[in-house]
Amino acid sequence: MTQDQTLLFAILAILFALLIWGRWRYDLVAFLALLASVLVGVVSFDNAFSGFGHPATIIIAFVIVISRGLTNSGVIELVASKVIDTSRTLSLHISVMAGFSAALSAVMNNIAALALLMPIDLKAAQKAKRSPGLSLMPLAFASILGGMLTLIGTPPNIIIAAYREKTAGEPFGMFDFSPVGGLAALTGVLFVALIGWRLIPKARGEADASAELHGLEDYISELRVSEKSEAIGKTAGDFDDLTDEHDIQILGIIRNGQRLPGIARRAPIREDDLLVVEGGPEGIEAFLGALALEYVTYDDTEDKKRPARDLELREVVVPPGSFVDGRMVKSLDVLRRQGVSILGISRQGQRFRQRIAHVQINAGDILLLLGSDNSLTETTANLGTLPLAERGLQIVQRKMAGLSVGIFGAAIFAATFGLIQLPIALGLVVAAYVLFGIVPIREVYRSIEWSIIVLLGSLIPIGAALETSGGSALLAGALLTLTEGYAPWIALTLLMIMTMTISDIMNNTATAVMAAPVAVEVADRLGVNSDPFLMAVAVAASCAFLTPIGHNNNTLIMGPGGYSFGDYWRMGLPLEILIVAVSVPALLWFWPL
Repeated sequence: MTQDQTLLFAILAILFALLIWGRWRYDLVAFLALLASVLVGVVSFDNAFSGFGHPATIIIAFVIVISRGLTNSGVIELVASKVIDTSRTLSLHISVMAGFSAALSAVMNNIAALALLMPIDLKAAQKAKRSPGLSLMPLAFASILGGMLTLIGTPPNIIIAAYREKTAGEPFGMFDFSPVGGLAALTGVLFVALIGWRLIPKARGEADASAELHGLEDYISELRVSEKSEAIGKTAGDFDDLTDEHDIQILGIIRNGQRLPGIARRAPIREDDLLVVEGGPEGIEAFLGALALEYVTYDDTEDKKRPARDLELREVVVPPGSFVDGRMVKSLDVLRRQGVSILGISRQGQRFRQRIAHVQINAGDILLLLGSDNSLTETTANLGTLPLAERGLQIVQRKMAGLSVGIFGAAIFAATFGLIQLPIALGLVVAAYVLFGIVPIREVYRSIEWSIIVLLGSLIPIGAALETSGGSALLAGALLTLTEGYAPWIALTLLMIMTMTISDIMNNTATAVMAAPVAVEVADRLGVNSDPFLMAVAVAASCAFLTPIGHNNNTLIMGPGGYSFGDYWRMGLPLEILIVAVSVPALLWFWPL
């Protein structure tokens, strides 16, 4: 072993130990490892920051932004509304959610897919009065499995494709991962939906779901019936199923400035009526979209609507002695002066008989504001209110759904048939989303998961050093020694198991970076095609099901699901064994040695 190899393996050992320890952030650990590698001369200064401009890093950043655009334009909401039914039995609910999660992860980042579906699953658990821990783990595992279907579904696929371009001169295509990844995903989803969820500890089913779900008090808001609204001609009673689905209530109807008697459940709804509703911000926004309603975003004097583009929601609390304490909403005139609308008020479950504009604000109230980022920040300070923690509240631009899908679809088509390189195609999608206001420019920077970018940018030069220093050849030699005298598929299987094990204790992106050079070295020494070995690494690096730290999706569900560290392996271990058993024959069939 050379000095460079000794230093590099020492740095990697410390890196793995710190990642497993988990006391420091993984991006900080990776960046420190990069700096240490440069200081000891294992990584040259010229290559120190090459990882941040690597195509894999760029593609991952673009995919995250595109996922945000598909969410902002209501594409995901529209599809989910056609697929999700919270009245299903637990078994059927898990089957449908797992299948939908896997399909969604194939066309967008799997972390973003889980983030979109997790609130739906939590709401279903609350309605059924069961613990969300029974369904969140199957949902998360299915989202990880679905990411294996396409190039853009999960970071390891992107890394492996880029490494293949470096070694073979051509990257894997968009759907080259589908045959093996699709079979593994289908098998895994079937297991999760039919058997796996039953292996979750029974204690998860005994918890009080309402205690595990958290949120603020509901708001009282007013929604305008637009000329294209599906509510026209119907009654409030006709929407009982829809209000139950989104956890809101219709409290009354305001017509020509006057509130109709009672809650007016039988009164036909007309254009320009205002529906008084009570619910959480997400529920109100979803209800608004389902019936094509509008927020009341103009004042009584100017009667001018504000465009929904580039607007966002923000929650603020009124402290004692603030400027707004004791004032009526209408007297603040914040729309005319600062371009901000007060959409709703939350006051410990209290309901109001008067219009929102005529409600007197009290200390302790929570206000739901609508406006641009800059105007919201200024208004929050001017009113003497305090912003609550960010909850990702946003306005969905449903009219942009067709455009966002069309742009994304055109880019994937162009990249798939070689008309343009994938990073450029995805970059054009991001640029178009910004130009059309689907993703505001500030949200581009907010959406990108910078910790993943730093992790990847830091580890790519170290992975390259592992190859140039001969470290990957050393590891490949050790693996071949273990499988000496056996058929090449034994080495392929062992490579999968080793990669999967490492991915369970460190980030799957980092695992793919480190394992790719070893895969190629093993294949070269055996004198066989390297493609099945690279594909084996892609599948194995994605399948981290034994711990909450192996994949971000496992970490996301740990708190809401009430899981402990030891809960994951119960369903994860048989799932990983099943994936290996299915993937090895598939690799040999679709990617012959």
